[in-house]
Parts: sequence; C-alpha cells; structure tokens
Amino acid sequence: MLWLLAFILLSGTVSFTAGVLLPLLQLDRLYFFTETPSLLQIIVGLLQEGDVLLGLLVAGFSLVFPLLKFFVLFMEALSITSNGKNHSKLFNHLSMLSRWSMMDVLLVALVIFAAKTSGFAEAVTQVGIWFYAYAVLASAVGASLIKRMKAINLTS
Repeated sequence: MLWLLAFILLSGTVSFTAGVLLPLLQLDRLYFFTETPSLLQIIVGLLQEGDVLLGLLVAGFSLVFPLLKFFVLFMEALSITSNGKNHSKLFNHLSMLSRWSMMDVLLVALVIFAAKTSGFAEAVTQVGIWFYAYAVLASAVGASLIKRMKAINLTS
C-alpha cells in the first residue's frame, strides 16, 4: 500500500503544478476573441485589476491550501514509514478543510455554464481543469490511505 500512496502523492503534486500552469478553460467571444487563462493567470489578473480580496481568496484556496495539504500529506507519509507516530497535528484538521478543495473546479464549471447559457461567449474546459481536479482527488485519496495505514499501524 506504501507504493500506491507514493504514486498518488507524487502524481497529485505533478498534476497540481500542471493544473495551475495550464489553461483551465477557453472563452470564445464574438467569434474573434479567444482567451485560455490558467489558474495562475486568473489570480494575477484579479490582483492587477484591483480585485485584491477576490484574488487573495482564490490564491488561498487554490494555491496555498492545496500546497499545504500536499506538504502535510508527504510529512505524514514519511512519519508512517519512519516510526508510525503522528508527525503533524495539522493532519487531524485536514479533513475539515478538505471540503473546500473542489471549490475551484466548481467555480470554473459555473463560469462555463454561465457563458454557455448567456450566449455572450462560448466556453470549453481545457486540460488544466482536469489536472487540477485529479490533484484534488489524489490529495483526498492520499489522506484516506494515510488514515488507513495509521489505523493498521496502531492496531498492530
């Protein structure tokens, strides 16, 4: 089970990086203008346009929290392999905060739905949203595997 955990955490981290840097969606407006922003470009754009609070919220939930979560998961995985003790108290609080992990995927889905139904723009998902979604799922599965491995170590 340890090799599976390692694969999930490593592939999730790589996928998270790709999800942040690759385009999330393609917006076609008036048949002439096409935009394919990445998550990082969206955050920078919000900050540059003066929407600092919204930019900081999106950055916090879509960049800082997932990075912190992967860091804590890696630390917990290392503690299981070394001595089986709880290495970080943060791991116990991740499940409560993890409910917000799919917020960005949901927001992009809502933007695509709104663009399609308004008739103003045509919106299509791009590869970045799928990488980001996989990273969110990988972190959830990784946390679940760690909990299971800790339970096995504690009962043995």
